[in-house]
Amino acid sequence: MSGSNGTSTGHKAERIDVTWEYALCAWARHFNTSEKHVKEAVAAVGDRADRVREHLASRRQPAGRSGERPSSC
Repeated sequence: MSGSNGTSTGHKAERIDVTWEYALCAWARHFNTSEKHVKEAVAAVGDRADRVREHLASRRQPAGRSGERPSSC
């Protein structure tokens, strides 16, 4: 059965708000990437955390090759 927001579990989808610096920092740490990459992913696929996670995973480069360090905020 589908929830009111279109998810099968009925849970509210997590959203990423890149306008709040502390939230952006927390999501960058969560995804183990830079804040810049989180912002780029949100711009590309929207603010749903599951979509951002998939986008970042599909664009992952081998360690040490991305030129961007994970968030240190």
